[in-house]
Amino acid sequence: MRLLLVEDEVKTGDYLQKGLSEAGFQVNLVRNGLDGHHLAMTEAFDLIVLDVMLPDVDGWRILQSLREAECQTPVLFLTARDTVDDRVKGLELGADDYLVKPFDMPELVARVFALAHRRSSQVKKLRFGNVSLAMGSDVVSVENVPIKLSPTAFTLLKALLQQQGKVMPRERLLDAVWGEDAPESNALKVHLHNLRKSLVQANASIEVKAVAGTGFCVTLKPEQSSSVQSTSAEPKSTNKGNDQW
Repeated sequence: MRLLLVEDEVKTGDYLQKGLSEAGFQVNLVRNGLDGHHLAMTEAFDLIVLDVMLPDVDGWRILQSLREAECQTPVLFLTARDTVDDRVKGLELGADDYLVKPFDMPELVARVFALAHRRSSQVKKLRFGNVSLAMGSDVVSVENVPIKLSPTAFTLLKALLQQQGKVMPRERLLDAVWGEDAPESNALKVHLHNLRKSLVQANASIEVKAVAGTGFCVTLKPEQSSSVQSTSAEPKSTNKGNDQW
C-alpha cells in the first residue's frame, strides 16, 4: 500500500516514515507543499498523510486544490492545529480523517489501515469512457461486454486507469507491471501495442497515449462527446511552479 507523507519537520517526518514503513506501508516522504501537491496530482497513492502548517503552501490549500481537481485519494490531516474550528475546516474541505499532534504511532497506523480498508471496499470498478475494469479480477468490459486481455495488458490498463487520466511516468508504469524485474527490452512497447489493438477492436472510447519525455496516460478519443462520464479527457498538468496556486 502506497502512502504520500507531506511533513516539513525533519525529525517528525523521519519518525513517521520509519513507523509507517515498519507497519508495512510504502512511504513517499516530501518536505513541502508544492512537491506534495505535484506528486498527489501525478502519481497514484492509496492515502495521503498531510500536515497543515507547511513552509510554502499550507495543507488547507493543497487539499482544496486536490478536491477541485477531482482527486479522491483519501487524506488524513496530521497537524498541531487542534481547535474544533480547525477540525471542522479540514473535514469540510474534504479530509477523511484528522489527527492532532502529539500522537501515538499505533493510533495513526490504525487510522491509516481503517481508511485504506474503507477505500478498497468502495472502489470495486475502475471506469473511464465506456471501459470498466473490475478490481480483484481479470475482467475488462467495453459497453458491458467483456473483452479478452493478456495478464500483462490487463495490469497495464489497470495501472493507467488508476491514474484517472493523468500521466503515469514510464518508470512507475514499469514498476507497476513488473516490479524490480522490469525487462530491459522493448517489452513495454510491445504490450502497449497489444493493449491499444485490443481497445480499438472492442470499439473502446478511450486510447492509450504516449506523452513525450514523460510517460503514458489513457484519454478519451477526440470524437467522443463531452457528455461521456469520465474524469478528464486530457492529462492534468504536472507543472510544479507557483503559478498553479
